[in-house]
Amino acid sequence: MNGITIAIPSGRLFPEAFSFLQRIGFVDAEVQDQRQLLLPARFPGSQVLIAKPVDLLVYVEHGAADAGIAGKDILLEQERDVYELLDLGFGACRGVVAVPQERVEEVWASGGLLRVATKYPRTAEEFFWKQGRPVEIIEMHGSVELAPRVGLADAIVDLVMTGQTLRANGLVEVAEVFQSTARLVVNRVSLRTRSQSIQALLDRIEEVLQHV
Repeated sequence: MNGITIAIPSGRLFPEAFSFLQRIGFVDAEVQDQRQLLLPARFPGSQVLIAKPVDLLVYVEHGAADAGIAGKDILLEQERDVYELLDLGFGACRGVVAVPQERVEEVWASGGLLRVATKYPRTAEEFFWKQGRPVEIIEMHGSVELAPRVGLADAIVDLVMTGQTLRANGLVEVAEVFQSTARLVVNRVSLRTRSQSIQALLDRIEEVLQHV
């Protein structure tokens, strides 16, 4: 695994992604600080790049990172030109449609035009298009759960793990849009030019996954 850069996301997936790199022997256990943007790896010329989840695939697509760990939600939304090689099995969550509990019949069951607030405009629009449901997508980057409460939107499409945030905001799930776990992605050029290191990475990951 010499001479490769692996990008991992800051935020929600960081602890599990970093722990996974520890398990495959790519980094030392004592190095764990997502405030640093570059962390040393155990192999000559190798390093860990910490990126915002929304930017991670850009680094991999353009070769600033040879490989990366990204949520399937980001892969679905961005459709970047990278190879998705493995489902790493952690970071499980779901993308769902949620509406105010007291407006389920009015908003969802009526079949009328929906105003939907989401961080996943491409994925949400494709989902509703397949459902044949007219929709107005409102792209947001903050707490989308607030949008129905202040009248900005009728519904949201967002990630859920336990559903606690939905319940706290008076929302209920009415449809599942996608399921997401962490995936290993690789830059297309690196797969050829650094094939030995990439293969060594894959072999080690598959070995670890077999013992999960």
